[in-house]
Amino acid sequence: MPPTSRPLRKLGFLTIGLFDEADPRRGHESTLEIIELGERLGFDSAWVRHRHLQYGISSPVAVLAAASQRTGRIELGTAVIPLGWENPLRLAEDLATVDLLSGGRLNPGVSVGPPMHYDRVKEALYAETADTEDFGYERARRLLDFVRGKPATDFSGVEGFEVFSDRVQPHSPGLGSRMWYGGGSLRSARWAGEHGMNFLTSSVVKAEGPDDGTDAVPDFAEIQLSHIRAFRAHHPDGDDARVSQGLVVIPTDSATPAQRAKYEEYAAKRTPRTTAPQGPARLLFAPDLVGTSADIAERLHAHAAFREVDEVAFALPFTFEQEDYVQILTDLATRLGPALGRRSPAA
Repeated sequence: MPPTSRPLRKLGFLTIGLFDEADPRRGHESTLEIIELGERLGFDSAWVRHRHLQYGISSPVAVLAAASQRTGRIELGTAVIPLGWENPLRLAEDLATVDLLSGGRLNPGVSVGPPMHYDRVKEALYAETADTEDFGYERARRLLDFVRGKPATDFSGVEGFEVFSDRVQPHSPGLGSRMWYGGGSLRSARWAGEHGMNFLTSSVVKAEGPDDGTDAVPDFAEIQLSHIRAFRAHHPDGDDARVSQGLVVIPTDSATPAQRAKYEEYAAKRTPRTTAPQGPARLLFAPDLVGTSADIAERLHAHAAFREVDEVAFALPFTFEQEDYVQILTDLATRLGPALGRRSPAA
């Protein structure tokens, strides 16, 4: 088994927070219960996905505000907030507020690009400015500036009985160093590094470059490794810059036979998309890792990109039941984490 060059330091998980339209409160409560369980199991971080006009969390900052009051140690992250749906100044206010309420545990992850199905939602989202909105990196840069305390206006002082600030309030001093960029391309990796962000990698990367016309499948791990190295090469902290990897990982150590069969069927249905780049963007998906913790640890140690990270936020599958998530999280914390050399927070 090839050794890891970076011992696993932080163990996290990611959930989409699905809910039933007929009972959305129950789904949101389930997400909060999973985060509470993660803290009890000793996870270092819990991350939530972001979904608009779907049956998943549409307001992760609000959900994490609630989670901050039901936990005391675990870090709380978003993976990721698509900034095409957001006003950077307003989002900066919300992020700082929740970070202060959490005691400095918020880890906001963001990405840029047009909102999904933009042609169908632009009139509802940006009725007057739909054709002039900028969905590029500039939107992320503005958010970073506001979070880091740069002026948002040239006005400050007293007007009547009211006092005004020239920067976003409240200001949370440490939040700027805990901003993450979720990227799957070399360009995003470089941009995140140049702007001093942390870097979230996932189970999706872009197979960049022309199609060579062969049947050879690009190597996901090598592509992801190139992104990590490009990010660190452009980051002020160099090799110490933070990177978190977010593969779909399903340990089966304590699973029932029925659960194992369900997990294997889930992964098998998703395997075809890993055999070649998908769509015009040439997206390449990593295979889901299903098996015992010993088996998964061996496969991760052989993963070129995993060997250069010391933080993970393993993604929970979308459509499983609550008892499945409890089993998976328990095995991640008590079996896979130690198999990867991670020490518990109390150790």
